[in-house]
Amino acid sequence: MIEYIRGELTELTPALATVEAAGVGYALNISLNTYSAVQGRKEVKLYVYEAIREDAYVLYGFYNKKERELFQLLISVSGVGAGTARMVLSSMSVSELCSAISMGNERAMKGIKGIGLKTAQRIIVDLRDKIVALGIADEIPAGGTLATPINNAVKDEAVAALTMLGFSPAPTQKVVVQILQAQPDLPVEQVVKLALKQIK
Repeated sequence: MIEYIRGELTELTPALATVEAAGVGYALNISLNTYSAVQGRKEVKLYVYEAIREDAYVLYGFYNKKERELFQLLISVSGVGAGTARMVLSSMSVSELCSAISMGNERAMKGIKGIGLKTAQRIIVDLRDKIVALGIADEIPAGGTLATPINNAVKDEAVAALTMLGFSPAPTQKVVVQILQAQPDLPVEQVVKLALKQIK
């Protein structure tokens, strides 16, 4: 079992980080929270969750243990897979998600792509006590991110990230352009977060 990977961050998108350690490049699926935390760094340490299926061997990377613990709790809920769990952690910070769960905020949970009312209720019921017991609710969100000037690179990276998360490129691009027109200084991760709430 891989606990963490420490090495050089050779490639980074809002959905994927490639870390080279001992001559091997590891592709790690990441959330927007982890993307924000490692952006601009050369050396990183990412905690790993291994998803081993018959048809694939997928690695998920997390900036800290609390995000990984929350990811593991989310996928323990019936109807929540790894992709949905990553979507949840890309839509909210660890502290925001813990707050929504502990306060029973179904509306906030339901606003996330792939989370319906029943799934939101299951997440809240199943995890409310567990996040307190594990101390995850004490997590403090990471600091803000640097603003990125509006350009096609921001738009293209946001669209690419959303496409990797399973959205169709055409409607995704439309939403991303609208967001950038309204708020031209948003960094990629914020554009993606807003788009996740708007794309149906």
